[in-house]
Amino acid sequence: MAERLIELKHIRKSFDGEAALDGIDLYIRKREFLTLLGPSGCGKTTMLRIIAGFESADEGDVIFDGKRINDVPAYKRNVNTVFQRYSLFPHMNVADNVAFGLSIKKVDKKERAARVSKMLELVGLAGFEKRWPDSLSGGQQQRVAIARALINEPEVLLLDEPLAALDLKMRKEMQLELKKMQQQLGITFIFVTHDQEEALTMSDTIVVMSRGQIQQIGTPIDIYNEPANAFVADFIGESNLIDGVMNADYRCTFAGHTFECLDKGFAKNEQVEVVVRPEDIDIVPEEKGMLSCMVESIVFMGVHYEIMLRGEDGMEWMVHTTDPVSVGERVGIYLEPDAIHVMKSSDEPLASEQEAEEWAEAEEQA
Repeated sequence: MAERLIELKHIRKSFDGEAALDGIDLYIRKREFLTLLGPSGCGKTTMLRIIAGFESADEGDVIFDGKRINDVPAYKRNVNTVFQRYSLFPHMNVADNVAFGLSIKKVDKKERAARVSKMLELVGLAGFEKRWPDSLSGGQQQRVAIARALINEPEVLLLDEPLAALDLKMRKEMQLELKKMQQQLGITFIFVTHDQEEALTMSDTIVVMSRGQIQQIGTPIDIYNEPANAFVADFIGESNLIDGVMNADYRCTFAGHTFECLDKGFAKNEQVEVVVRPEDIDIVPEEKGMLSCMVESIVFMGVHYEIMLRGEDGMEWMVHTTDPVSVGERVGIYLEPDAIHVMKSSDEPLASEQEAEEWAEAEEQA
C-alpha cells in the first residue's frame, strides 16, 4: 500500500459564522486518484483550497509528506491547481502558455522547449505549439491548462471541477484521458466534482461529503454497493430508500414483506433504512413476485427502461430493466438477498434546498 502523502487533521473552517468544514480527518496516498464528491456547498472546494494554500484552516493541521505546512504559502507548496475556468493567457500561444511556469523559474530556453514538447504530446496536443487559445475548443483549452500545471512537475495536481464546462461527449473522453495521464505520470490527483459518474469512472478513492463533513470514504465499488447512509445511497446513483425493521441476522422486513438479506449485526427488531438499486429489482409475473405492483410509467433511457411501479401499500419503486412491460399492467417484483442493503437509520434528515443554498454561498466566499 502506498504511503501517505497528505493528511488533514481535525480541519475546521467557517465563513461568517457558518461552518464550511466541520472536523475533517483525511489522508491521501502517493500516486492516488482521490475525488472529493458532493453537492454544491458541501465544503469540497474549501478543502481543496486549504490543501493548495489559498485558504487557511481555522483549526487543525495540513501535513504534506510528514511536515506541517499550515503556514507555507501556496507558491511554495509542491502542488498545482487546474480550475473550471482555465485562465489561459490570450496574448500567448499554446507553447508559451504551457512554458509560463518554467519561464518564471528561468529554465534554459532549450530545456523549456523540450519539456513543452513532451508535455503537449502527453495531453494529445503535439503540433499545437503555435496555436492561440481562442482558436482552441473547450477540451483543447483544458488540456493546455493541465499541461501548464503539470510541466512544473508537482507531486500533487488539484483539479476543481475542470470538466464542468465541456459537453457530454468531451467530458466522457476527458475522464478517461485524465485517468490515463495520472497513471502515466504516477503523481497524486485530487479531483473535485459534484458529478457521480465522473467520480465512479476515474477514482481510486471517493470521499463523499455533505454539510462540511465526510459521509463515507471508499473505492467506487464500495461507495456504490455499500453506501454508509441514506445520503450516500441517494446521492450516488438512483436508489429506492425504504424504512425497515431488522428482525434478525439476514432477515429484514420492509414494504410489508420479510426478505432474506446478507446483513447482520443489528439489534433484534432495530429500525433501519434499506437501499435497493433499480437495476437489482427483477420484474416477474405477478403470481411469482414477492410484492405485487402496478406499472405506472415507462421511460426509454437508451440502454434500459426506467419503470415506475406502485405497490399495494402505495409505495413507489423505480426499476431499471431491459424487459418490456405495459403501463397499467400488474407485475411482481423479486429481490435476491444481495440486492438488499441494510443501513443504520440516519440521525439527521438530509439538507433542505434552502440549507444547500446557504452552504453553497458560504463555500463560494472561499
